[in-house]
This record gives sequence, C-alpha cells and structure tokens, in this order.
Amino acid sequence: MRCIIHKSTDPYFNIATDEYIFRHIKEDCFMLWQNDNAIIVGKHQNTLSEINVEYVEQKGIHVVRRLSGGGAVYHDMGNLNFSFTHTGVDATKMVDFRKYTTPILEVLQSLGVKASFEGRNDLMIEGKKFSGNAEHVIGNKVLHHGTLLFSSKMPDISGALKINPLKYKDKAVKSIPKRVTNISEHLPTPLSIDAFRDRILEHVLQQFPGAYHYEFSETDLAAIQKIRDEKYATWEWNYGNSPKYDYQQGIRTTGGTLEVHMNVVAGVIKEIKILGDFFNLRPVEDLEAVLVNQPHNYQQLQQTLSEHPVDHYLKDISSKDFLEALF
Repeated sequence: MRCIIHKSTDPYFNIATDEYIFRHIKEDCFMLWQNDNAIIVGKHQNTLSEINVEYVEQKGIHVVRRLSGGGAVYHDMGNLNFSFTHTGVDATKMVDFRKYTTPILEVLQSLGVKASFEGRNDLMIEGKKFSGNAEHVIGNKVLHHGTLLFSSKMPDISGALKINPLKYKDKAVKSIPKRVTNISEHLPTPLSIDAFRDRILEHVLQQFPGAYHYEFSETDLAAIQKIRDEKYATWEWNYGNSPKYDYQQGIRTTGGTLEVHMNVVAGVIKEIKILGDFFNLRPVEDLEAVLVNQPHNYQQLQQTLSEHPVDHYLKDISSKDFLEALF
C-alpha cells in the first residue's frame, strides 16, 4: 500500500487527488492531507441548501463537491484529512466505516484520548464529534475518506454550514445536531498537528504489511491538475448539480436524508434529481433513469421499485421510504 503525505492545501486540487488515487492508481493507497478554508459537499447534496452563502462569500471559503456521498463538512488548516483506497472482492461488503477508522482510533487511544466510533460514520470524544467519514464504491473498489478536527476554528464551522431543515422532517423524535470538538483539547500531552499526522502515518506503515512511503511524480501531479481544472474547480460540478424542480420533498431515513426534486408534466416524471447525505451502492443516476417517463402514480411506481429495489442503489434506504419521498 502506498502511503502519501500530500502537501497541497488547494481544496479543488486535493479533492481531485482523492479521485485520482481512487480511479487511476491500481495499488491500495493511504493519504493524509489538509485543505485551506473550504466546505466539502457530499456528491448528492443540494449545495445551496447546505451553505451560508453570504458568510462563505465574505470569508472567501471554497466550496467543492466531492466524489462520495454523505453530508457537508467544513475544512480549515486545523483539520487533518485521511483517505484510504482499497480493491476487494465483494462490492456489497466494501462499505465498512469501522474498518478504516480503526487505525485513527488506535492512535488516539495510544495518546490517552478516549475516542470511539458511534452512529453511522462518526468518531466521538466524550459525546462530541471530531470526525465524519464518507465512502464511495465503484465495482470492487472503495474510497474511504474522513475529517479529523484537530484545532479547527469552531465559529467558522458554525457560520459556514447551514442546517438543512429536511434533515428534521420526519415522524420520529427530532434530531439534535451533534456538538463538535477538537482533538487537541483532549490530549494529555500537547502535540502539533504535524506531529499528530506523523504518528498516524507511522502507525499505518506498521499495521499494513508492505506499506511504504510514496511521493507523487510529475506525471501524477499533471494528471491531478487536469482533473482539478476540468471538474472540481467548475461551477457545473460544484453548483450545477443542484437544480430546482417543480416537486420537492425530503425525509429522514436510517440511511440518511433523502431529498427528491422532480419536474412532472401531464402526470409523467420528466426530470428527477435525488439528493441527500446518503451513501450509494450503485450510481444514483441509474435509479433516476429508471423513474424518468414513469407516471407519478403510487401503485405504478411501487411496481417499478419492486423490480428495481431502492436498497440496491442507496445504502439502508428502502423502497417504502423512497416512495414516501415521492409523495
């Protein structure tokens, strides 16, 4: 496994790097990296509903849509990010948040920090969140990446992110946003973020047989720059994937928030966009294609989804839940 300390702090370049190691390097990779001020939006989210636009513009905060699902997160130089890529055999078992966060927990516990895995994909210290994680699967390969709040500026986090009201539209007890904390506040012995990064790298090198240091070549960097410029630095990718439709509905499910936007003409679905902080097992676009030109009729859509079960596309979201969002 290649182990990389990525020195760039350009959010567009770094998210492009995640895609590069996932799509273009066959060997498994582990990477540690930091972003300058940025909001990183989940692949399926409506960008404008996740950010405080005025605050983001005033502060010059970058907004980048990533390759994976999940929710929006704020990055600054007090935040350390990590990425794993891994090629396996069974795609249905590739999404495993505990597996890829275990090395992080082991390092923190060795430093005397009582950290634990909780919920869908969070790492917590004393009931406060310090790490969110997301994964993306294509075929038999997975990209896992996570944030580690080390010494982030908390007012910037709360100011930059907007609470999406759709996350609280459900029939169950209303959720309360998790409180967050910095790792540095819980260390018995002070440590710099660079020293913390190096401790993680050393641990991963020891725990994974055959792991070794790797530095990107000029060819690697040129390829990453191309992905950055043509995709991640464009309005079309970061905002253009969040169109408005005539019909909008959102619910909260066990698999995350689910938001459906549709253009229905003469009772027929002509356009549909599925958004949210869920994780996908197959491309969401494939599920959208199934529904285009279908009548906006409960019984007929129920029949269609019995033939194309939603949980084959969206992790932990049932066809019943999805139908609720459609009506």
